[in-house]
Amino acid sequence: MNILSAVNITKTFGDKVLFDDISFTVNEKQRIGLIGVNGTGKSTLLKLLAGLETADRGKLVHANHFRVEYLPQNPEFDPNSTVLEQVFHGDTPLMKTLRDYELALAELELDASSEKKQSRLFAAQSRMDEQGAWEASTLAKTVLMKLGISQFDKPVGQLSGGQRKRVAMARVLIQPADLLILDEPTNHIDNETAIWLEEFLGKWRGALLLVTHDRYFLERVTNRMLELDRGKIYSYEGNYEAFLEKKAERMESEASSEDKRQNLLRRELAWLRRGAKARTTKQKARIQRAEDLRDHKVDGPGEKMDMALAGSRLGKKVMELEAITKAFESGKPLLSSFSYIVMPRDRLGIIGPNGSGKSTLLNMLAGRIQPDSGTIETGTTVKLAYYTQENVEMDEKMRVIEYIKEAAELIRTSDGETISASQMLERFLFSPTLQWSPIGKLSGGERRRLYLLRTLMGEPNVLLLDEPTNDLDIQTLTILEDYLDQFPGAVITVSHDRYFLDRTVSHLFAFDGNGRIEPYIGNYSDYLEEKREEEEAEQARKEMIRNASTAKSAPSTATSSAAAGNASSSSRPKKLSFKEQKEWDEIENTIASLEDKAASLKKQIESAGSDFDRVRDLYEQEQQTAADLEAAMERWTYLSELVEEIERK
Repeated sequence: MNILSAVNITKTFGDKVLFDDISFTVNEKQRIGLIGVNGTGKSTLLKLLAGLETADRGKLVHANHFRVEYLPQNPEFDPNSTVLEQVFHGDTPLMKTLRDYELALAELELDASSEKKQSRLFAAQSRMDEQGAWEASTLAKTVLMKLGISQFDKPVGQLSGGQRKRVAMARVLIQPADLLILDEPTNHIDNETAIWLEEFLGKWRGALLLVTHDRYFLERVTNRMLELDRGKIYSYEGNYEAFLEKKAERMESEASSEDKRQNLLRRELAWLRRGAKARTTKQKARIQRAEDLRDHKVDGPGEKMDMALAGSRLGKKVMELEAITKAFESGKPLLSSFSYIVMPRDRLGIIGPNGSGKSTLLNMLAGRIQPDSGTIETGTTVKLAYYTQENVEMDEKMRVIEYIKEAAELIRTSDGETISASQMLERFLFSPTLQWSPIGKLSGGERRRLYLLRTLMGEPNVLLLDEPTNDLDIQTLTILEDYLDQFPGAVITVSHDRYFLDRTVSHLFAFDGNGRIEPYIGNYSDYLEEKREEEEAEQARKEMIRNASTAKSAPSTATSSAAAGNASSSSRPKKLSFKEQKEWDEIENTIASLEDKAASLKKQIESAGSDFDRVRDLYEQEQQTAADLEAAMERWTYLSELVEEIERK
C-alpha cells in the first residue's frame, strides 16, 4: 500500500536545479536506497520528505497520522541537554513514560535507601504497565547497548561527533514510525555496529529510505533503489546489484538515443546544404526540424569524474616503526610496542572500535603527534598526503578555484599532461560556475571531493586515508578505488567501509582497544569469516565443557554408556562425527588452558593472605575449574579410546 507520494516536486538552490518536476511513491515495508553524485540534492530530498524543507513546486501526499523519523548526517542538539533527554525525545505519552522511568531508575541507583525515590520508581513502573511500554523499553535498551550508550546523565555537548551520531540514531530507531529516513547512518560507527544495524533494519516493520556510501549495506538492506541524476529521478526494483545492472541498461539505451539524434541531425543538415535555395514552406519545415534537433539534447551518460593525477617516485625505504607506544592521558594504552616496516606497494587497512587509536597511528605517521616511546623513520623520497576526517584546511569564505590555486596553478596528470587548476576542477565535476562559489556554499559531499583533489594534486607517493568514504558518493568512491589500484606508492587506510576495504587493502591491522594490534593477511571479509569461525569454535569448546560437566554429575548414566560402548566395540562408528572431531581437535588445548587457570588460581589464593572474601571467591573458582578439568580429562579418555578403536579398524 502506498504511504507517501511525491508529486511533481521541483526544488532549486540558487541557480542550480536540484529536482525538476520529479514524482515517485513510497510503499509499506519498502527498503529504498537513494543514490546520486554529491551535490545532486540527496540530503535536500530527505529533508523535504521529513518535512524540514519545502519544495518550490509540487506536493507531498500522505495519510493524516503519517509519522516520519529522520536521522540527519550531522545531528544538532542542545549542548546542555542530557543523553536521556535526547534519546527519549518527544512529547508522546510513550516517550514521556519511558523518560520518566529511566530517570527514576537512575536516581534510585544513586540513593537506593530513599523512600521518595522508591515511590517515584514504583509510580513510573505502574505507568509502564498501564501503557504496555515494557516491549518498547526492551527495544530501547537493546538499541542503546548495541550503540554503546550508557551514560544517560552526560550532557550532549561533552560527546564526540561519533557519540552524538549514535545518540541521534538511538533516538530515531526506538521511535515508532511509518517511514524511517536515514542520511549516511554508517558514518562514524564501527564495522560491528554497522553489521548489527543491517540486522536491525532487516526486522524494521515500517518503510525505510536511506542514503549511504556503504555498498554492502545497500546490497543487504534495500529492495528498491532511487537515483537522482541531473534533476531527474529513476526507480529500480531490487537491491544495489540489481541497480547496477539496470542502470547499465538505461545508460546504453540513452547513449543509443543520443546516437540516433546525432545521426538524424547530420542527415537534416546535409539535406539543407545540398537542397534548393528557395524558401519554400517545405524547406522552412526542414530547417525548423533541424534546429529542434540541434537544440533538444537527449540525456546521455552523465559526466564522469577523472582522477588521473600524477605521483612521485618512491624509494625502497618508506617508513619503519620500531616499538611504538602511545597512551591516553589517563594511562590507557592505545598502542603498545608496535613495530612494522611499510613497503613501497603496501595496501594496509586499519580497523577496530572507535577510540582504539586508529587515527592516532595515522597522526603519528604524518608527524602531527609524537609517540610516547619508540621511533618512526621516514624515507628521504617519501612524499606524504594525508586525507583526514576533518577538512581542517578549508576556509569557507574562500572560493573553490582559489582553494585549489593556493596549492598549484598547474597540475600534472598521470599521462604527463599539464593542465590548469580550473581544468582539473572540471575533471572533479566542479563546473566553471561552481568554481567561483565560496566553499561554504558547497554540500558536505562536494567539500569532501574538493578536499580529496587538494590532497592528491601534490603528486604524493604515500597516502594516509582516514575514513575516506565518509560523505563521498558511490561514483566518486568507485573512481577512487580504481585510482588506488593504479597508485604506484603505499596506501594506509583507516575505514569502517567493508566494501572499500575489500577493494583496496590486502593486509589488516586490527586494534582491540587495549593497546594490542593483531595483523591479518587478507581482506576484511576474509578476516570477518575467520573471526566467526573462531567464535563458533570457542562456543563449541564451552558446550563441550558443559556437556562433560553434565556427564560427571550423572556418573551412573555416563558409566553405563561407556560400559555399553566397551562391551560392543563393533557398534562404534567407523569415524568420528563432525562434532566429536571438532571436540577432539580442541580438547588438549582446553585441558592445557584449564590446568593453567588452576595453577594461576592456586597462586592467587596463596597471595590473598587474610582477605577472607577474596580467598573464598578464588577457592570457589578453583573448585569449579578442578571439576571442569576432571570432566575434560574423562572426555579426553573416552575420545582417545574411540580414536584408537577407529584406527585399528
